[in-house]
Amino acid sequence: MQRGAISRESVLKAVAEHDELGREAFLSRYGFGKAVSYVLVHEGREYDSKAIAGVAHKWDQGAVLAADKFSGGKDHAAAWLKRLGFDVKSVKNPDWARDEVILACDLVMANGWRGLDVSDRRVVELSGLLQLLPLHAEADRNEKFRNPNGVARKTFDIATRHPDYHGKATNGGATDVQVLHEFLARPEEMTETARLIRLGIASGELQALPPAGDEEADDEYEAPEGRLLMRRHRARERSKGLRKKKIESVLRRGGSLACEACGFDFEAVYGERGAGYIECHHVVPLHEAGEGTTKLTDLALICANCHRMIHRHAPWPTPAELRAAVEQRRMQDSGGRAVVVQQRTEEQRSLNRANRGATR
Repeated sequence: MQRGAISRESVLKAVAEHDELGREAFLSRYGFGKAVSYVLVHEGREYDSKAIAGVAHKWDQGAVLAADKFSGGKDHAAAWLKRLGFDVKSVKNPDWARDEVILACDLVMANGWRGLDVSDRRVVELSGLLQLLPLHAEADRNEKFRNPNGVARKTFDIATRHPDYHGKATNGGATDVQVLHEFLARPEEMTETARLIRLGIASGELQALPPAGDEEADDEYEAPEGRLLMRRHRARERSKGLRKKKIESVLRRGGSLACEACGFDFEAVYGERGAGYIECHHVVPLHEAGEGTTKLTDLALICANCHRMIHRHAPWPTPAELRAAVEQRRMQDSGGRAVVVQQRTEEQRSLNRANRGATR
C-alpha cells in the first residue's frame, strides 16, 4: 500500500461515512483516536484528519491505512489533505517562538518583572502584534492564537521564573527561562532587540521579507535576537546589488576578493570559475541594525566556510576576530609541526649514532 496515495473523491467518501456513523463509531470502527494536532474542515464541520486520511486509503488502495503506520501531522495526513485542496487547521497553537518570548519578556521587564492582567491594554496591544508576526503558518493557528488570555499567561510564565520570585512558578518552557536570563544579563541589548522587532512589524518590513530558508531550521544556525531580525540580516547579505557594489568598491581600491577572515581566494583556487565570487557578511549586530540604509562599510567579504562559522552559534565573531582565531590556530599547528620535525631529527641522529657504533 502506498502511503498518501489518496484522491479527493476517496476523502469525500470517508467524510460521508463519518457523517453516517457519527464520530465515535467511525473512530472506533477503524481504530483511530481523536485528533491531537490537525483537523480537516469541510463544509463548516471538523473531522479528525488522521482518521479521514487513513480510511480514504480503503477506497484507493483496497485497505485502511492503520493508525500506527503514519502520523496525523504535517509530514503525513495533514500534508496529504492539503495537497488535495482541503482546509486543514491546527487543534492546538504552536509553541512560542523566541521572537515572541522576547516581546513578552520586554513587557514583563517594563512592568517591574510582574505578570500582567488580561485586561491590561499593553497585553491587548501585544496580542495584536504577535498575530502579525510572520512566524507561524495560518494553518498552524487556531481561533485562540496569541489572544490576550494566552499573552497574559505567558507574562506570568516569565515573571514567576525571575530569581527574585519566591512563589510557585507557572508552566513555561525552556525558552522563557533562557530569554529571561538574557534580559537580566544584557537588558539594553535585549530591549533594543524588542524595539526593532516592533518597529519592523509596524513598518511592514519584516512581513515583506522572503520566506525562511533552510538555515533557520538548522540547530547550528543561531541568532540570539530571534528569527525575524536574522531573516532581515540574511536578506541584506544576499542583496545582489549591495554585493556587486561592495565587490566593485574593493577592486577599485586595488584590493582582492580574498576572504577577510581566512584569506581564501576563489579565483586563485578555482580559476575562471571562481573569478568575481565571494560572499558578503553584514557586520552590524542584529540588535543595532535598524531600518537605515545598509552602507558598504557594513559589509565584509568572506568565504562560505567562514560565513558559516560566524553564524554557527552566538556570540557571532567579527571577521577580524575570526581571522585572529584562524591565525592563532595556524601558528599552533606550525609550532606543533616544528616540534615533531625536531623530535624526528633527534631520533634519526640517535639512530645514526647507534648504527655507526654497531659497525665499528
